[in-house]
Amino acid sequence: MTRASIFIDVLRDPARLRTLALRDWDLLLREAASADMSTTLLDIVEGAGMLGEVPAAPREHLEWSRVVAARHRRAVRFEVAKIRDALEGLNLPLILLKGAAYAMAGLPPAAGRMFSDVDILVPKERIDEVEAALMLHGWAGTHQDDYDQRYYRVWMHELPPMEHIHRGNAIDVHHAIVPETAAVRPDPALLRAAAVPIAGSDNLWVLSPHDMLLHSAVHLFSEGELDHGLRGLLDIHRLLLHFGATPRFWEGLPSRAVQLELARPLFYALRYSARLLGTPVPAAILEEVAAAGRPARPLLALMDALFLRALPPPHPNCTDRLTPAALGALYLRGNWLRMPPLMLARHLLHKAFISPRKGQEAARAV
Repeated sequence: MTRASIFIDVLRDPARLRTLALRDWDLLLREAASADMSTTLLDIVEGAGMLGEVPAAPREHLEWSRVVAARHRRAVRFEVAKIRDALEGLNLPLILLKGAAYAMAGLPPAAGRMFSDVDILVPKERIDEVEAALMLHGWAGTHQDDYDQRYYRVWMHELPPMEHIHRGNAIDVHHAIVPETAAVRPDPALLRAAAVPIAGSDNLWVLSPHDMLLHSAVHLFSEGELDHGLRGLLDIHRLLLHFGATPRFWEGLPSRAVQLELARPLFYALRYSARLLGTPVPAAILEEVAAAGRPARPLLALMDALFLRALPPPHPNCTDRLTPAALGALYLRGNWLRMPPLMLARHLLHKAFISPRKGQEAARAV
């Protein structure tokens, strides 16, 4: 297995910060940066009341992260306001997902979290209206290749990503949380029906606590791209700590996972959050989720070997010679979960050979 991660040690127990020598701080900063979580580290250090005790050089590095985080928070609020204005005439609740939802609702995962786009959820039957309204306000679609357009619009759970022509900010417009071609497809109508308004915000909504946690779980453990795996796991950890302190959250989580057909990703979320970050999951809840979502013993052993290599920071200190193979296997698994075999074979063939050739031909034409 991979070697111990000093960054994961600090995430599990911020008191570990008080034991660090200068060389440990150097490694900690490098691991956090490799996971794209430098601003998260600043939040952890400040939360532990340790910033004044950090040696001068790493403290200066952390202070620069504060500037980046503050600029990011302003940009997110500005962009969400612009999206709300663009969709104002459609009489639709603006349901935010993932990072934007955490930020606008002031939830714990927002602390120090950086993300590159705003994700929203709309009814599939209204998605053309939403796209048109966004285009009128300066957003333009990307991925103009005919194959990519069909891939997103026919098979996936979202439009091709859109970018604002002046600001360059991106938005992902979802009509579901898993692709149309996936074997397991939670009913988006159930998610929208249970969504809750953000207190004090005009027409901004987020998924219910159970659904927010389940969306984070299926995104991390079914997508196949683990570039921000540790960030996603920390989101789950923080959501569980936050919502787990509210009445009946734990008791209702397994049944909601079964209703949405997400017991397997929830099982992985609880298992690896507890193992890597020390999340206190009630034993009875883990047993109930395991009864519905635990894979067979040989498959679970394989998943342990893959995820326990893929989730730590992608820093040489945290990897071993099998880590690239684990990441590759999880990427293939993610595509396998989202497409039937024949479609998957065609898709991988197109991406491996046809798309690069078209790109070369276009470059030569220029």
